Amino acid sequence: MSKLPAKTKKIKDSKPDPKYIFVVGGVMSGVGKGVTTASIGQILQARGYNVSAIKMDPYINVDAGTMNPIEHGEVFVTEDGDETDQDIGNYERFLNKNIYKENYMTTGRVYQTVIARERNLEYKGKCVQVVPHIPMEIRDRIERAVQKTGAEIMIIEIGGTVGEYENLLFLEAARVMKLYKPKDVLFVMVSYLPIPNKIGEMKTKPTQHAVRNLQSAGIQPDFLVARSERMIDQARREKLSINCNVALESVIAAPDADSIYDIPLNFEKDNLSERILEKFNLPKKKSNNEEWQKMVQATKIKTPEVNIGIVGKYFASGDFSLGDSYISVIEAIKHAAAFNKCKVKTHWLGAEDVEKQGAKAFKGLDGLIIPQGWGGRGAEGKIEAIRYCREKGVPYFGLCYGMQMAVIEFARNVAGLKEANSAEVNPKTPDPVIHIMPGQEKLIKEKGYGGTIRLGGWPCKLQAGTKLEKAYAKFTDKKTVSERHRHRYEFNNDYRSRFAELGLIVAGTSPDGTIVEAIEIKNHPFFVGVQFHPEYISRPLAPHPLFVEFIKTCKGKR
Repeated sequence: MSKLPAKTKKIKDSKPDPKYIFVVGGVMSGVGKGVTTASIGQILQARGYNVSAIKMDPYINVDAGTMNPIEHGEVFVTEDGDETDQDIGNYERFLNKNIYKENYMTTGRVYQTVIARERNLEYKGKCVQVVPHIPMEIRDRIERAVQKTGAEIMIIEIGGTVGEYENLLFLEAARVMKLYKPKDVLFVMVSYLPIPNKIGEMKTKPTQHAVRNLQSAGIQPDFLVARSERMIDQARREKLSINCNVALESVIAAPDADSIYDIPLNFEKDNLSERILEKFNLPKKKSNNEEWQKMVQATKIKTPEVNIGIVGKYFASGDFSLGDSYISVIEAIKHAAAFNKCKVKTHWLGAEDVEKQGAKAFKGLDGLIIPQGWGGRGAEGKIEAIRYCREKGVPYFGLCYGMQMAVIEFARNVAGLKEANSAEVNPKTPDPVIHIMPGQEKLIKEKGYGGTIRLGGWPCKLQAGTKLEKAYAKFTDKKTVSERHRHRYEFNNDYRSRFAELGLIVAGTSPDGTIVEAIEIKNHPFFVGVQFHPEYISRPLAPHPLFVEFIKTCKGKR
């Protein structure tokens, strides 16, 4: 970590030093480190502290943009255009604030920076080594994120599982921070306690081994978050306390919850925020979490139940269906359902399965969403789903690729352009109603894929009198809103006036009117496609207006 000049050290700052909480995982992946990190942030923020969060990804990828969504989950785009891990989305939703690129790092990004600095002679001729220079860069990045956010407490999630080779350098950076700042750094291990069916007993031994692996890296956990199907009992708390060298009251129960939004409140049953503040020797400000509690209660409603179909292609993994590829969409639906006092049941519809089944795939659904996507696989199934919604008056919400497919469906079946398509799917189509954005073709030819598409927050001008404008008007008086993007192709303006005459309304544009950001169809309960990703900015305490209106329409039709 960069050292302060000697004269700076002598200046006494009345403001307390920032505090750091590292969250690591044990036993297996997928136990909820990201939600734990977000939940700890939420309960500390409720006590009046400025909290932010960082995700450290162990991948060599520079960012998450080029990762397979089935393997890694959703790519979450920040307001400043960084393509990040889906956990950044959880941080934003739980903290109800934007998280920026300074708060995300990968092994590849760290190495890229160190190598670039070496090439620029910024190490002044030193031999640049994995240790100490990589951990030093990691620690410098943490400090830059603290400066950017002004965080009093920074929570840092280390990706992967303890014992893996890939995250050792992140652990080493954390260990050295603890060495230099012993009173300002805490460690939380989130570890799984299995209950084998044939045994029927909660087992602590895997977690004991995980803690020993962490100790072998020079780190002792201050808290153990005991993830399991059921609540940990006193006997297992005591066993973990004794064998893992953790105080009994620092073993925190984390049983399976009905909703991820229950987790902060569950943590407070073990007084987690108070115990963290005690260890940091920080004032125990009164918790003010009433708004969160009300929101959680709103998610408990059982009826009426609205059935929403999601037509996609990124949730099949062998014999299992995974929702992580569309996690922001799922959460945005939940936020809107709670706001509309209803329950939503989501139905996963494989786009390629729709191609085979046709209209019978949509039986019993109150509305359809087509989220983001790339390439041509499953495109015809999505177009079939859109046609069904348009002709049957079923509420439809197209997100990014879902808007593009809606334009293609309209072109083929309303405008009579039978071979209309996206240039991405068919570069030789005679009617490229969706075409590549200016400058992108050159990047593709040069294979400049990573981080080069239209990313981050961009202004969208709402057109007066549209469903789009009316939906936003219930939440804001702004006529131009900021929405996040992640795309390389766009609506072809050569077809704009022709489609308008046939009933396709351009409902939102860039401020100069050149980029079509949203479309609607006349005389339909709800048929909206947006080039942006409203799901990225939907939060449990601030649901997105378009999801709210979509769910409201689906509920009303039911």
